Amino acid sequence: MSEVTKELLELVWGTKSSPGLSDTIFCRWTQGFVFSEAEGSALEQFEGGPCAVIAPVQAFLLKKLLFSSEKSSWRDCSEDEQKELLCHTLCDILESACDSSGSYCLVSWLRGRTPEEAARISGSPAQSSCQVEHSSSALAVEELGFERFHALIQKRSFRTVSELKDAVLDQYSMWGNKFGVLLFLYSVLLTKGIENIKNSIEDANEPLIDPVYGHGSQSLINLLLTGHAVSNVWDGDRECSGMQLLGIHEQAAVGFLTLMEALRYCKVFCCVLAQLTHPCFHRTRGLSFLPMNTEFLISTSLVVGSYLKSPKFPIWIVGSETHLTVFFAKDMALVAPEAPSEQARRVFQTFDPEDNGFIADSLLEDVMKALDLVSDPEYINLMKNKLDPEGLGIILLGPFLQEFFPDQGSSGPESFTVYHYNGLKQSNYNEKVMYVEGTAVVMGFEDPMLQTDDTPIKRCLQTKWPYIELLWTTDRSPSLN
Repeated sequence: MSEVTKELLELVWGTKSSPGLSDTIFCRWTQGFVFSEAEGSALEQFEGGPCAVIAPVQAFLLKKLLFSSEKSSWRDCSEDEQKELLCHTLCDILESACDSSGSYCLVSWLRGRTPEEAARISGSPAQSSCQVEHSSSALAVEELGFERFHALIQKRSFRTVSELKDAVLDQYSMWGNKFGVLLFLYSVLLTKGIENIKNSIEDANEPLIDPVYGHGSQSLINLLLTGHAVSNVWDGDRECSGMQLLGIHEQAAVGFLTLMEALRYCKVFCCVLAQLTHPCFHRTRGLSFLPMNTEFLISTSLVVGSYLKSPKFPIWIVGSETHLTVFFAKDMALVAPEAPSEQARRVFQTFDPEDNGFIADSLLEDVMKALDLVSDPEYINLMKNKLDPEGLGIILLGPFLQEFFPDQGSSGPESFTVYHYNGLKQSNYNEKVMYVEGTAVVMGFEDPMLQTDDTPIKRCLQTKWPYIELLWTTDRSPSLN
């Protein structure tokens, strides 16, 4: 697969201009899917970087475990149950990535060889470029090296889901071995199709793994969550100065929330097409930034759209500045069908792509038609005068919702049990990868009597539940990093 390998490597790693640096980043990604000894259904992460794959796999594994399994004790998993859970989860993600061609791909060792056998074939024993003490067979240690590894893998294709599932189960030991995460990542990318991915990414020259820090891009995260490698997290597509910016087109099974939104880092600056070639232009975790003094800038606030904020199951990937974790609950009432007011807010915001909190009054008719409200011209003019009594030419979101959807709060329970997962040992209480349990209370207003400490995880969750309070069973709040 020499030509495919070249395209695949450029897509994932970019142009390898600094071999030493690339080897260091590659080394951090060489680990398998390994379950925690302290939590039978939780995956461990050894180094920074592969959370872009491990966290989505963990989220879909929890979906399978909590909502498709009949186990009474979901936190206790035998080895056989771990095998079944992991393999079914990997298949689900591969199915989601498959395009209309219906062809599935698995990347594995040539002729089924193990990493140890492959190292012997390729000549002298490979030297490790990073030293990590760990007893697991999936230890994040580079034994083959970047070049050797990619010379010893092959692509296998399957036409049916049944064939795919059998192959994934047969290769179970491979997923847990030193290169399991990368082999699965490559399998997803080839199943989706390299050209399909390039057509979805806004900047096709931007690698899926950051060559400096080793973080996965937003396109990679979105691909694993939704099956589409778009670069943005809003609902639908948006247009900026003639450029179409692709977003999320349907409700995701597993959601996504980001601390960047809470920290107001999701403020980007769009400009005319010519300005996108500005030498200062760069990308940071899927969000675009331009220098403040660039001409023709239009300030646009980017927030996570409702398709990711309100998924089908109460499981969310949570993104910090440097890491991905998982927040989840077992209460399906948290993802009940959206209330009419929530639908109205979502529709209104599609006509307000800058998230200003208002629209031009000329768009009121379109909004009301989209919501199946009365939209004859006389009534529209009446509502314009009522919602914009000062004649400013704008319609504010708040008065619009109060007029057409009064006294309709958000659906869902006010109190529920929640859990948080962080795959890094050093980020966990007592350095054991375990779920942290807590209780969430969601009010319709801010209650000073109930206010808890201000923490990163609380600030992140407030982007979905503005007045959420969290009480954890541990002495400290779980870490997002």
